Amino acid sequence: MTARAFDNEKYLEEQSRAILERAARFDNKLYLEFGGKLAYDYHAARILPGFDPNVKMRLLQKLKDKIDIVICIFAGDIERKKIRADFGIAYDADTLRIIDNLRDWGLDVKAVVVTRYADQPVVKTFINKLTRLGIRVYAHRAIQGYPTDLDTIVSDEGYGANEFIETEKPIVIVTGPGPSSGKMATCLSQVYHEQKRGVSAGYAKFETFPVWNLPLKHPVNLAYEAATADIGDVNMVDPFHLEAYGKTAINYNRDIEIFPVVRRICAKIMDSEQLYRSPTDMGVNRVGFSIMDDEAVRRAATQEIIRRYFRYRCEYALGMTDQQTVDRVKLLMDEVGAVEEDRSVVAPARNAAREAAQQKDKGSDNIYCGAALQLPDGTIITGKNSPLMHAAASCVINAIKILAGLPDELLLISPEVIDSVGMLKKDFLKSKRVSLDLGEALIALSVSVPANPAAGLAMRNLPRLSGCEMHLTHLPTPGDEAGLRKLGINLTSEPKFASRDLFVD
Repeated sequence: MTARAFDNEKYLEEQSRAILERAARFDNKLYLEFGGKLAYDYHAARILPGFDPNVKMRLLQKLKDKIDIVICIFAGDIERKKIRADFGIAYDADTLRIIDNLRDWGLDVKAVVVTRYADQPVVKTFINKLTRLGIRVYAHRAIQGYPTDLDTIVSDEGYGANEFIETEKPIVIVTGPGPSSGKMATCLSQVYHEQKRGVSAGYAKFETFPVWNLPLKHPVNLAYEAATADIGDVNMVDPFHLEAYGKTAINYNRDIEIFPVVRRICAKIMDSEQLYRSPTDMGVNRVGFSIMDDEAVRRAATQEIIRRYFRYRCEYALGMTDQQTVDRVKLLMDEVGAVEEDRSVVAPARNAAREAAQQKDKGSDNIYCGAALQLPDGTIITGKNSPLMHAAASCVINAIKILAGLPDELLLISPEVIDSVGMLKKDFLKSKRVSLDLGEALIALSVSVPANPAAGLAMRNLPRLSGCEMHLTHLPTPGDEAGLRKLGINLTSEPKFASRDLFVD
């Protein structure tokens, strides 16, 4: 069982107080840029054991009477159907998911802002959809000369050309489905309009990673670099903070590089250049003060770096990233002294695949795959692919059987049910493979419950797999990946294809 190393209640108290104090420094109108994931922040939960993935939603709920919420999405991300790797959905769909999540917590979205809009037809369709769903949408176009031509940016032809977003509450949360969504530009545009209206509004950033008061090479901060290796974020000592205060603080390259521009923009808008003397000053981040066990978070963050290494290798095999990204994370693994086998489920999964290959039918050209899953008590369960089930499905079925205290030889899914699903796939859905993926296996398990009480007992243990670690010796099929994601299992896999076919249905 993983030790609890993060104090959510302390974080809620300190972060909410810091936000209110920051708002009070202005004319009680603060535009707060929210970086990272608003809900289901599993990256933070993985590297800070005990961190509530929805603690930021709890924070917003706590400040509910004082906040309005605005969501930004970059038009280019909609146009090219950019995918959120952690949820497997496009950014436009993720925007809808964020709105639903907020509503589930009793929080309404004031507006959605489509940034750097250039009349793309697919983006126009998305705007129409939101509008017909009753959501207010603003379209902000790119500003010529941004971010260097300050005279244009801070003028009626720059920020002033953006339609003003009407808000009522003293704190406006500006968030988005991913990086480079235009959150900062939207905040500063609003501050410009507020100043013209006689309101001395301000701007700040809600930060989580990197953690400014942890060392530069702390594994928690290195795990942030690993998570953003595809966009090239690099942690650095904040030189502005060091010069202004003589103190070391950690920030990242994009914030440090853009800070001189942001400071000049703020000075031009607010006539208050000395308000922020460093990019760290702009941030509101109390994460580091809520860590209770530094050794535990170091170990957890090291494991996250290994996970990211496997993920980027798989993305490279799929053509989704470049070799430079993979190499960048490999260097981070070297930095913390980690190897692939330090992930406890890697070697057992590879052994399972080798065992399956040794037992193969003579003359078979099948690719044999293995899976390994670590239960909450540390026990590692393995599974192999077969003509009946994928390796991931076999592993999960074996795991819930163990959790339910059922004997290994007990069949949870009757052969008749498996044959029936296989016939459906082959004869009616025209699939080339009848082996059940995880999603199909779980449906077959549920169908078996009325005739087999043991199946129901095992199925009730599925929630206990949330947060468990799994490794596959092959790239998961869509059905396996979706099933594992819904179960909350932390998956890594080898960059190998489970079939020689180029197209897998």
